[in-house]
Amino acid sequence: MDRSDSPKDTAAQPAQRTRQAPKFLTGSLLRHILVMTGTGAAGLMAIFVGDLANLIFLSWLKDEAVVAAVGYGSSILFLTISIGIGLSIAAISLVAPAVGAHDYVKARRFTVNSFLATLIVSAGLSLVVWLAIPWGLHTLGAKGRTFDLASTYLHILVPSLAPLALGMTAGGVLRSVGDARRAMNVTLIGAIVNVILDPVFIFGLGWGLEGAAFASVIARFAIMAVGLYGVVRVHNLMGRPQWGPFLADIRPMALVAIPAILANIATPFSNAYVTNAISGYGDSAVAGWTIIGRVLPVAFGAIYALSGSIGPILGQNYGAGQLARMKEAFALALKVTAAFTVTAWIFLALLAHPLANVMHATGEAEQLIVFYCRWLTPLFVFMGALFIANAAFNTLGRPRTSMLLNWGRATLGTVPFVLAGGAMAGPQGALAGHMLGGIAFGVVAVWLCTRHMEHLEAARHAAGPAAVPREMAAK
Repeated sequence: MDRSDSPKDTAAQPAQRTRQAPKFLTGSLLRHILVMTGTGAAGLMAIFVGDLANLIFLSWLKDEAVVAAVGYGSSILFLTISIGIGLSIAAISLVAPAVGAHDYVKARRFTVNSFLATLIVSAGLSLVVWLAIPWGLHTLGAKGRTFDLASTYLHILVPSLAPLALGMTAGGVLRSVGDARRAMNVTLIGAIVNVILDPVFIFGLGWGLEGAAFASVIARFAIMAVGLYGVVRVHNLMGRPQWGPFLADIRPMALVAIPAILANIATPFSNAYVTNAISGYGDSAVAGWTIIGRVLPVAFGAIYALSGSIGPILGQNYGAGQLARMKEAFALALKVTAAFTVTAWIFLALLAHPLANVMHATGEAEQLIVFYCRWLTPLFVFMGALFIANAAFNTLGRPRTSMLLNWGRATLGTVPFVLAGGAMAGPQGALAGHMLGGIAFGVVAVWLCTRHMEHLEAARHAAGPAAVPREMAAK
């Protein structure tokens, strides 16, 4: 790494675009939320639609073991993706407040060091996960041919965690400066590449499940390329890598990244436990749960996008000391979450049977899909509230609270409820228990986050109008 730190180096100067006033400090908060969520949802839903299309293509092979194998594999892939999300959250938590404080030198330093940390961590963890694939599949309950198919699928996909994580971090940096359109393009282009290559590899070349995996690998490299182009070429936000600043930034990055990663892997842990519980009812039940797992992100993509978009909005206002505006943004995000949930529920309830037919789902799989879409999806509002609160905690210096809430949801809010539900009503009861267990954690998360914001606002008033938030000063 270059140790020079000359301010005369033109490459080290921020581009004109990044010198503009931070977007989220003025104007309609609802408009900022909807624009950021809309563009984020377009990109995320493109990925989710790509995953759903991938499953549709594979379902045309009319091999239930293939669909079940994707379900087992997805539980492990969700773990690796959650690691990437946690690393991108760390980038947002550092870059967005720096942008809000108009400190672009610090924003560029945080950007390059976030990319370096992402590369090192994701490469190392992908190796660990790759070596643990057989153990993971056995733990989930995969057996026989389904185990072999899932193992092949994962051995192809897991090594591509690093380019995916770098692309996610790039998207987080772009959202931190308010470039919603380019952040959307990061995932949108990747989804387009995936959807185009899927039928070519699966049917054209006759590669089946392996073809789907190779298409996803290429799509992940496309995500990385588009993201890096936006950060480096468009915004010139990539500072020069230097050992000293990198080592100095490890601690503030780790204080957010480690709890954020631990918080994000709680959800795949929870899903993996549900998958294991469902596996006892056969491949048809696992196939139904797999299809649900692909449909939900598409239906609730706006909520996933909102949880990723609200962080930069909160972060910029936090960095600028506009804490009343920050509280207003949080409240609006919760209202938007409720509206999105009702809309998604209406569509899923109406399309439950057609969806099962498109997926060639029959028997237990069809029953699970219809039951979930019609009766359980309204409860997603509590999951959405937890997502929003977690984004706020990560941005406002309380990532450990986010981690504890997520793991509480994944353990106390999952295991006893799934066990009780399964004992009373089989796979449908297990899924119902999984959703019911999240109600209390969504409510508690919102309450705790509101209290934390009130505490920050009171501390700000006590310190005087010129004070800088303590956590921001530490960074």
